Amino acid sequence: MPAKSKAQQKAAGAALAAKRGDQKVGDLKGASKSMYKSMSETQLDELASTKRKGKPEHAAKK
Repeated sequence: MPAKSKAQQKAAGAALAAKRGDQKVGDLKGASKSMYKSMSETQLDELASTKRKGKPEHAAKK
């Protein structure tokens, strides 16, 4: 499941860093905090490693 926006990718990267112990969990806010709680390290890695080229900064709301 690739990231739909740059913001989603950044949030996944922050959550992944916390899962791996490179960042404090207490420093997470908003989407990255919920991603940390609800997603596995493998899922976060997949989102964070998505190519950024052609992605919007934020995904369009439905």
